[in-house]
This record gives sequence, C-alpha cells and structure tokens, in this order.
Amino acid sequence: MDNANYTTLTRQAGLLREMQVVANNIANMSTNGYRREGMIFSEHVKALEDGGASLSMASGNAWLTDDRQGPLAQTGGSFDFAIEGEGFFVVMTPEGEQLTRAGAFTPGPEGELLAADGAQLLDAGGAPIFVPADAESISLAADGTLSADGLPLAEVGIVRPLNTLDMIRQADTRFSTESGWEPVEFPRVVQGFLEGSNVAPVNEITRMIEVQRAYELGQNFLDREDERIRAFLRTFGR
Repeated sequence: MDNANYTTLTRQAGLLREMQVVANNIANMSTNGYRREGMIFSEHVKALEDGGASLSMASGNAWLTDDRQGPLAQTGGSFDFAIEGEGFFVVMTPEGEQLTRAGAFTPGPEGELLAADGAQLLDAGGAPIFVPADAESISLAADGTLSADGLPLAEVGIVRPLNTLDMIRQADTRFSTESGWEPVEFPRVVQGFLEGSNVAPVNEITRMIEVQRAYELGQNFLDREDERIRAFLRTFGR
C-alpha cells in the first residue's frame, strides 16, 4: 500500500470517529445537563528515507467538551436544580464520585436526594443529602443552601475541575477527572429549573453533512486507487 492510501485511511478513521461524536450530540440534544462534545485532530509528519519528502497523517484522538451554558427551562419542581455559570453537582455512583450538570433529583425511600438512576446528590463535604419526609417546604438559596421549612439542611456541593482538559465522560451527562476538583467560591444555583443540552441542532446537522461528504470523498479516492492497482496488476501480471 502506498503513502497516499495510508494517509487517506488515517483520515477516514478520524472522520468515522467524528461522525460518531456528532451523532451522539444529536441524540442528546434534548438531554438535560448534556454538554456537547467535539473532536480534536492532530497531524503527524515524518521525513521519508529519501530526505526530500515527508509523510503527513492526521488522527482524531482527543475529545473536547463544550462548556457553554445550556438554556434553563422552568419546571417548578422542588428538587429540580440548575447551575448558572461555572460548576458541577457531585453525585455518588457505583463507579465513585462524578460530576454532572443534570439537576433533576427526587427523594429516595430514606429521604436521600437521588438522580433517575439512583446516584446520590452530595453536599459540600461529600456526604449524601437527606430531606425529611414530613417537610412541607423545600427551598434552595442561590449559594446552594438547601432548607426544609425554613431550617438549613445542607449545602449542595458545587465544584469545578482543577483541569478541564482531563475530564473523562463516563455517561452522557457525567464526568470524572484525574486531577480532582475544588469548590466554586460563589456559585449560583436556581430551584425549579433544569439546564438543557447546549447542543445547537442546526450546527450539528450541518457538521454531520460535512463529515459525511468528506468521508465519501475519501472512500471514492480509495476505490479509484484500488481500481488503478488492479488495472496495473492485470496489465503487467500477464
């Protein structure tokens, strides 16, 4: 296989991964707390043996999370929380503590605040938050202080990653980090709202079309190269 084919194959592999990323963004454009994902391509250049030419290959090997604010939708739910500005909620999952912008919670059997899949919402100290079963009024202050019938219960943990570049997506709306996180000094949390996905549908569909066309061009080139090689073998292999 010649250099042109190698280069095209690496490009095709990257475009295929980008198509998967874009498709996942589109699938989650209505998912509360979802943050759009993008792909970063890197170029690798190597000098060839003749000393005059070089071989360039590109690969899609890194992902970038879009940290732009998603739209806030009013729900009126007492346990629907949304963060304005920077920060993440911390939830306890079977895989450990993870970060999320999805703020839809409900009281569990023992009063703990749970996400839809059972992940526990944690307070600023890393402990689960519990709400009394007989509480008549639940309120959340802008700084994350949760109160029941006017009495403070806990401070919802709002944190930011120490290094946003090492955030690892564990699920559609959850992340882990290798370097850890720190509290947001002046968080702003609102009750009765949920943050929507920050995916722009028109932009993603446009990008999907662009990637698809680029992939088709690469595939056409490989098909022509394959036919050229076959024609050469038929001609000179007799």
